[in-house]
Amino acid sequence: MKDAEMTSGVTLSRRSFLVGASVGGGALTLAFAIPFAAYAGEETPEVTAWVMIHPDNNVIIRVARAEMGQGVLTGLAMLVAEELECDWAKVRTELVSPDENFRRRQVWGDMSTGASRSIVASQLYLRQAGAMAREMLIAAAAIRWNIPAAQCHARNSVITHAPSERKTTFGAVAAAAARIAPPTAVKLKEPGEWRLVGTPRRRLDVRDKITAQPVYAIDVRLPGMLYAAIVQCPVYGGTLKSVDEHAIAAMPGVRRLVRMRDAVAVVADSWWHAKRAVESSPIVWDNRGNGGISTAGIAAFVRGGIEAKQGTIGRVDGDVDAAFARPARRIEADYTVPFLAHATMEPQTCTAHVKADRVEIWVPSQNATTALVTAAVAAGVSNDKVVVHSMMLGGGFGRREFTQDYVRQAVLIARAGSEPVKLIWTREEDVRHDFYRPFGMARLVAGLDSDGLPVAWKIRLAGPSLVAEIVPGFAMGGVDRSFFSGLLEEMPYEVPNYLVDCVVRQTSVPLGVWRAISYSQNAFYRECFIDEMAHTAAVDPYLYRRRLLQKSPRNLDVLDAAAKQAGWGAPLPPGVYRGIALNEACGSYCAQVVELSLAGGAVRVHRVVCAFDCGHVVNPLSIEMQIESGVVYALSAALYGEISIKDGRTEQGNFNDYRMLRMAGAPKVETVLVPSGGFWGGVGEPPVPPLAPALCNAVFAATGRRIRSLPLKNHDLALTQRETSRSSVWSRQDN
Repeated sequence: MKDAEMTSGVTLSRRSFLVGASVGGGALTLAFAIPFAAYAGEETPEVTAWVMIHPDNNVIIRVARAEMGQGVLTGLAMLVAEELECDWAKVRTELVSPDENFRRRQVWGDMSTGASRSIVASQLYLRQAGAMAREMLIAAAAIRWNIPAAQCHARNSVITHAPSERKTTFGAVAAAAARIAPPTAVKLKEPGEWRLVGTPRRRLDVRDKITAQPVYAIDVRLPGMLYAAIVQCPVYGGTLKSVDEHAIAAMPGVRRLVRMRDAVAVVADSWWHAKRAVESSPIVWDNRGNGGISTAGIAAFVRGGIEAKQGTIGRVDGDVDAAFARPARRIEADYTVPFLAHATMEPQTCTAHVKADRVEIWVPSQNATTALVTAAVAAGVSNDKVVVHSMMLGGGFGRREFTQDYVRQAVLIARAGSEPVKLIWTREEDVRHDFYRPFGMARLVAGLDSDGLPVAWKIRLAGPSLVAEIVPGFAMGGVDRSFFSGLLEEMPYEVPNYLVDCVVRQTSVPLGVWRAISYSQNAFYRECFIDEMAHTAAVDPYLYRRRLLQKSPRNLDVLDAAAKQAGWGAPLPPGVYRGIALNEACGSYCAQVVELSLAGGAVRVHRVVCAFDCGHVVNPLSIEMQIESGVVYALSAALYGEISIKDGRTEQGNFNDYRMLRMAGAPKVETVLVPSGGFWGGVGEPPVPPLAPALCNAVFAATGRRIRSLPLKNHDLALTQRETSRSSVWSRQDN
C-alpha cells in the first residue's frame, strides 16, 4: 500500500506546476517564427515539418491541435492542402506528439486547443507550410528537368512544365524536395483563388469512427495493464486523514491502495473490481473548514459585491452619472447564473506507465504540452523523459485544457507500482470534482430617452474570477478582462454613456474554463436586458436592436440574417413564440432566434435559427456541425444546468440530477452563414452565448414573465403561461 505524493518527494503544488510549464513550454506564450525545415531522420519524405508525401502520392498532414469532435483534423488539413495543391482524396492526418515537438525545438508551435482558436491561431503558418512545400516540390521537379521553376505549376498533386506539358507527381520528387531549403517567403493565394477552402468537405475521421478504428483514451489496452478507480475528498480543498486498507485487501482483484493528498485510489485487475474496492474503503476526510459552504451562502457573498459602492472599472464612456440625472425612464434588473459542470461524454481518464528512465501517458488532453509537463512534475522527472500519446477526446469544452488533474493522478498511481495503469473516473467523480463555470450575478441599470433609447447604461458584475483561480496572486492587482467578455470592445450597442465594472468574490469552489467562458454569462445578462429596454419602449426587440447597431455592421448583418431566415414578424403557429439575441465572441458574430412552446409549464424548443459570421470560412459543413453542437450544449445548460453546493460539496453526481438534453428534445437547428471575409474568427464557442437569452426572451413572449436566473427548470412557468404573442403586438406598435 502506497502513499503516492508523500513517498514521491515531489511537491505538486499549483506553483510547482506553473514553474514546470513555463520552463517546458514558455515559448508557447510568445510570438515566434515557426521553422518549416524537414527532419533528416524521417523515413517517409518530410517536405516540411507539416507535410509528408509518400511515393504513391498519399499525403500526411500533421495537426498540432486536439481533435475532440470539432473537426480540426479536417479544417487544419484543408488550410495546408489549399496552398500545397495536393489531391485532397489522398490526404490523411496524424496528431503531433508533444515530446517530439520539444525535441524539435517547438517546430509545431502552440498545441493548446481552446478559446476556439485552432483555425484562427494556425491559419497563417499552416498556409505558409503548404505553400512552402509546394514551391519545394516544384523546385525539385525543375532541377530534375533542368528548367526554370517559374515555368512550372502544381495542381492536384501533379507538377506540370507549362511550355512542354511535361508532368511528374509529388510522390516522385518528394524525397528530392525534402533536401531543398525552404523558401524564406512565399506568396499566399487570395481568398478568391481558393478551390478547397470554403467548400463543404466531409470530415476525414468519419469513416474511421464509423468502423471503430480510433482508440479513445478510455479504450486503451496495454500488455499487463491494471486499472484504477478513485474517490476524492468530497469537500472542496479537503484532504485525506486516514483510510484502512486492510478492509479491502481480500476483495477480488485488488492489487494495492494508493493514498494521495486529497484522494484514495485502488488498483485492481479490472476497473469494476477497483471501483467496488475503493468505494468500500473506510475513509476519513479532513474538510479543512469548508464543510459549511452552500449555494445560499455563496449567493449572499456575491450579492454583497453587487451592492458594493465601488468596483473595478472595465470600460467607461461619457458621463454616466450626469446622464442618469435626466432620463425619461429608468429600468433596473438583477440577473444570476449558477455554477456549471462540463459533463464530457468521456469521463476523465488517463493511462500511465512509469519506469526508471521514462514516463509514458495515453491521454485525452486539449493541450498535450500541459499534459506532458503535468506528468513530468508528478513523476519527478525532466520534460524530456515523458512520452505523450495524444488520443482523440470524448468531449472537452475546456475541461481538459488547463486543469489536467487526472493526468497527475494517473502518474502518481502508476508510480506506486511497475505496471501500466489506466485510471477512469466514475461519472459521479467527474461531476463532483469538475472545475466549474463560475457562479455570477449582474445588476443592469438603464436610463431611456423619450424615444425609449438608452442614454445611460450601467452594468455591475460580481462573482469569482477564473483568472484569479488559475494564476496565483493575480487578484492582488490585475484586472481580469475575461470577466467582462462581451461587454468591453465587443459591446455592440451604441450607448453614449456607458459604464461596466466588477467586484470579484472568490470562493473555495474550483473554477475552470467552460465553453465560451464569461461570454455565456454576460450575453445572458445583456441580451435579456436589451429585451427589457425594448419592452419598456414598446418596440419590437429585433427592430430595437437594429436601431442600436448602426455602427456595428457585422452584428447588424447577422441579426438581419437570423430574423429573415426565422421569418421574424410573420405569424407563428398557435402557442409558438420567438425570442432573439446576438453576441460577438472569439472574433465571430452570432445571432439566434429561438422558437418554443410551453405545455404544463415545460418548455419545448422547436427551432433555433443561427446566423454566423466568422470572416473566412474553411469548411462550412464543420461549422454547421459546430453550431448544432453549441446550440444543444447551451440549451442543456439553460434548461437544466446547475451545480448546487451543500456542506462544502457538490450535490449533483450523474445525468439523473445533472441533466442533458435528450435526442427527442433537440430542436431543429438552421445555420445561415454570413461570411464577410477579411478576418478569421472562432467557431466552437460563439454559438453558445446567444442561446440562453434568446430562449428566455421567447419565454417572456409566451408568458410575460422575465427569466432573470438560470436554469429554467427552477421556474414554474405554468402559472403565467398565456396564449398571445407579444412580438406581433410590438411589431404593430413600432410600425
